[in-house]
Amino acid sequence: MQGLYPQPQQGMSAEDDTLKRQDDMWPELEKAEKLARGAALKWASGIFYHPDQLERLGQYRKRETQRTSSVQSRLKSAVQSYLEGVGTGLGQLKASLDDVRAVRRTLVDVCEDWQNKVSGFEGLGQLRSLVSDHVQLATVVHNLQQVFSVPEVVSETRQLIEERRLLEAHAKLMEMECWRDSILQQLHRAGRQNTEGEQIVLSYFAVVGRLNEELAKELWDVVSCGLALVKQDPSLFVSAIRIIEREERIDQAAMDGQSQHLFLPPGRPKNLRQTFFKVIEQSTTAQFRARQTDTKGPGLANHLAVLHNNILSDLKVVKHLMVQCCPPQYNILQTYVLLHHSCLSGHLQDIISWDLEKSEIYTVLSWIRHIYHSRPKMLTHPDLSPDVDIVSPGPLISQDALEQLQNKYVSAVRVAVSDWMQKALEAEVNDWYREEEPESDHEGYYHSSLPVIVTQMLEENVQVAMVISDSLRDQMVTMALQELESFLCRFREAVISYGKERQKPSQPKYYLLYLLAAVNNCIAFRRCIQWLQQQGIQGSHGDGCSKLPHPIDTAVDRATKKGCRLLIDEMLSELQPHFVQLWSTSWFCGSDIIDTICTVLETHCSYFTHIREPIFQFMLSEGLRLVIIDYVRTLVLRKIVCKNPTERERLSDRMACDAEKLHELFCNLGMEEPDHLTRVISSVSELVKLKDTSLLSLEVSCLVANYPDISDEHVSALLDIRGDVPKDIRGTVLEMLEQNSQPAPEDYQPIFSEILVPAPVLPFCLPAVKCG
Repeated sequence: MQGLYPQPQQGMSAEDDTLKRQDDMWPELEKAEKLARGAALKWASGIFYHPDQLERLGQYRKRETQRTSSVQSRLKSAVQSYLEGVGTGLGQLKASLDDVRAVRRTLVDVCEDWQNKVSGFEGLGQLRSLVSDHVQLATVVHNLQQVFSVPEVVSETRQLIEERRLLEAHAKLMEMECWRDSILQQLHRAGRQNTEGEQIVLSYFAVVGRLNEELAKELWDVVSCGLALVKQDPSLFVSAIRIIEREERIDQAAMDGQSQHLFLPPGRPKNLRQTFFKVIEQSTTAQFRARQTDTKGPGLANHLAVLHNNILSDLKVVKHLMVQCCPPQYNILQTYVLLHHSCLSGHLQDIISWDLEKSEIYTVLSWIRHIYHSRPKMLTHPDLSPDVDIVSPGPLISQDALEQLQNKYVSAVRVAVSDWMQKALEAEVNDWYREEEPESDHEGYYHSSLPVIVTQMLEENVQVAMVISDSLRDQMVTMALQELESFLCRFREAVISYGKERQKPSQPKYYLLYLLAAVNNCIAFRRCIQWLQQQGIQGSHGDGCSKLPHPIDTAVDRATKKGCRLLIDEMLSELQPHFVQLWSTSWFCGSDIIDTICTVLETHCSYFTHIREPIFQFMLSEGLRLVIIDYVRTLVLRKIVCKNPTERERLSDRMACDAEKLHELFCNLGMEEPDHLTRVISSVSELVKLKDTSLLSLEVSCLVANYPDISDEHVSALLDIRGDVPKDIRGTVLEMLEQNSQPAPEDYQPIFSEILVPAPVLPFCLPAVKCG
């Protein structure tokens, strides 16, 4: 003990030494005691902080004494109960120890007895071998009659199979399988599996497996010819279905027996029902391959029609005859629908991969869209619906393949349309050089057959595409607009080339008339474009907006305006000699130059009456605008300078008279509101006639407001004609013009911007000398 505990120091009592030792062993106890003392001290200081609390010291002492006694009594009770429990546990442990010792002694005795009797168990091995042999012999004796009858049953079964008496043959085969499985199961129970005896049994009954194969061959031959058999004699097909269902039940029983006895007969499960559907799939595929003859070229439509009739006939047989021969869970009608759908889909994929022509592509698209899924032609035929689910098979070809086929069709049509348009244009150009007038309708409008040919060709292709689908219709409309745009560009180039022929000595005889026909053709092309665009709007379910696409609109406008410009150029070329005589002395003296000009205009405008509206109005307006431009240009280029008010008034009156004659002429020709053009001459005449030069700024401001394309060069040239404008007024007018300049409206027809004012000649500072 002195080695375990340190000796107490001298001067320390034994009790202090014990407390110190306990503190060293239980530091938690010391910590708890300190906390308790601290809490008590805190409580006491709080209680006795006030002097009046000292009077109640006795009460506090008595209460704490009682509380301490209560705590001690509870502690004693708890300790006593714990001690009693410990005593009980120790007693139970002692009893358990005694029991364990007794069991050990018993086991030792048993072990000694077993070791003494080991030599006696060695003789049981021979007994076990005898028992096993006895079980095999008993099994053989029990099944001896069946074993000896196997060759005879095999012969009968083979004869029944050859005679296609499948149900009887299957019954015999089931009987032999039952004998074999019974013997094998008995061997299995006896623990003789995978032994020589089991191999002997399997070898003896191997003929059963061969009979199974022979019966299966006949069975699948019957199933593969099921469509023909159910129409002639369905009993054989029904026998095959009954055999399949028998085997399915036997398979299920074998699988259940395996879970209980851990024995599965050889060849199980046969899964004949699964094989049944595979054989149907193979026979359907083989049937499709047999029907695939040389289908390229004109025979494609007939081939698809034959496929349609054959598939519909097969499905009718399945619904009305084969469904009655098969159990409902086979869902045989939908199975055949899916098989035919799959085979047909693969066959169509092969056809699509060929280098098909336009008509062949259309035939395939029409068959996919309107034959296969249509009512009442195929899947939704009254003889099939509503038993056929037309949704589950899905589309015949994928959406991507269908779009590629449609694109291929549109490309083929594009090539044909482009070639046809080019030939029609070449024929049209050749007609322009004929020695006879172009055709005219009952209203006297010249035209040719070109718009009718092109329009009819495009409309027919769009209508044919509309039969297939809206998407193909939209693609065809887009293609037609693109090709028509390209055609109009080529048509415009042809018109330009035709216009150059006018400059050659051997010019076409009816040049103007064929230009009139070309312009009317452009108007007809515009109607064709509007029809095509309307088809596109209907396809896209638009708001009915009839505005033409910008590219095609630009192309038809350019072609139309080119023809119109050539007609107007022809008129202007004839007017040019008469414009040279304007502002001459004879003109001032009242010659009939303007009357001659009006006569030429009237003659050419009589040709314009053979152009349809609204281009006729455009021709009048454009012709008058260019005449006004040439009239004002001649005035500016002549550099006339009036010397006195009389000359200015005379010039102004003459210009006003000319403007009135032009206005009257174009009103008689049927032009709507020619005032906005003839007013140009009137405005210039007013500027020249103005007597008060201080009002020139106001007059010029009105001129600028009406004709925003007028420049300071034009105003300066007009002021020069007056001959009386001081330099300061001229500067004021030009400054006002610069400040009040504004952009022209979108629909404004330019006048002054097409008149080029020559630059003034600057004086040369150095004297002119001759070159050395």
